[in-house]
Amino acid sequence: MDRTDGKDFGFEVAHIGINQDNEEEAKKTAQLLCNLFGFESRNTPGSIFANEQFEIMKTKFLGRYGHIAIRTTDINRAKEYLESKGIAFNEESASRNEKGNLGAIYFQNEIAGFAFHLLQKK
Repeated sequence: MDRTDGKDFGFEVAHIGINQDNEEEAKKTAQLLCNLFGFESRNTPGSIFANEQFEIMKTKFLGRYGHIAIRTTDINRAKEYLESKGIAFNEESASRNEKGNLGAIYFQNEIAGFAFHLLQKK
């Protein structure tokens, strides 16, 4: 199987995380995006999602500007593929489900001021 271009991993942008200093700023940003584009919001303990494509962080999080989540059909194989291309991963950032399967993991280094992480498609 030729994986030189990564197409067999189904890579797609899942969401963009936007860092804010506090919950009040996050609420304002989420409300603005929702008002402008007719998005629905979803509040979580650490963030507010605007239409699932934007995650507005309630506190500063990884990445100077925020983070970009890349969804994939097979996170383990995608991780190995990216490692073969020189990407190092922050193993401490790995999140796993109740069965111990990898669900998300951040790259070690930022790209253009953004942290990147892989996210397993459900």
